[in-house]
Amino acid sequence: MIISMKDASKERVFNLRNGEKYVDLTSYSDENNRIICGVLIPGASIGMHLHENDSEIIYIIKGTATFLTDEGEEVAQEGMCHYCPKGHSHSMLNKGTEDVIFFAVIPKH
Repeated sequence: MIISMKDASKERVFNLRNGEKYVDLTSYSDENNRIICGVLIPGASIGMHLHENDSEIIYIIKGTATFLTDEGEEVAQEGMCHYCPKGHSHSMLNKGTEDVIFFAVIPKH
């Protein structure tokens, strides 16, 4: 199955999960997964949230993202991947001066 993200749902979400500023999201969802391409501008964040019934894998395409997790702080740069397992919490921050561009998959369990 090919998914054209050019035709996917696009939205600008302000204060996502009580985060700062906004994030631009292009996403596709079905009954099993949510697939997201996102842009987090400098100073923006996605607030802390629990993955109670799913997990999340975030691949950093461009920039540097800081992740706060229930296990501490992690920094992921271009070409690195962050994983938040089911039952754990995380948030994502852009502390840099350039956009963070990321690709995320949220599989339901």
